[in-house]
Amino acid sequence: MQHAKEALPVTVLDELHTTGAGYDIIRYLGLPELLGAEAPTLLYFMGKNIARKMDTESVSDVIYAFEKLGWGTLELIKEKKRELTFHLMSDSVVYKLNAPFDTDFRLESGFLAESIELLKDRTCECKEEINKKIHMIEFTVVFTDE
Repeated sequence: MQHAKEALPVTVLDELHTTGAGYDIIRYLGLPELLGAEAPTLLYFMGKNIARKMDTESVSDVIYAFEKLGWGTLELIKEKKRELTFHLMSDSVVYKLNAPFDTDFRLESGFLAESIELLKDRTCECKEEINKKIHMIEFTVVFTDE
């Protein structure tokens, strides 16, 4: 029988000290090959699962988690009744977009979707759009419960 685990406080990320290169190799080379054609979907749901294990109590905590996880600087740009728009920018995003392998942001998108769903207590989905010209990722979290 498996016991439910408590969510980890987001501050646990302060205790992890690693460089991003190893993570990026596993994330962008190892996992897609292991997961095959279903990689984008599985990574999205992996991100949602990770968000369920983190105790984020505010959008600020989600932004903090993105920074500490090495995903980049997340900023809430626009808030509407049915959607939220975030931008992700940083040196790490520039490096990922310029890497000699395919990169995506499905894991981050799933994490953001589930985090907002838990914070707002509303069902939502998140899609991402990559703007390589300005090295920015735009996430749109859409509430699907209305």
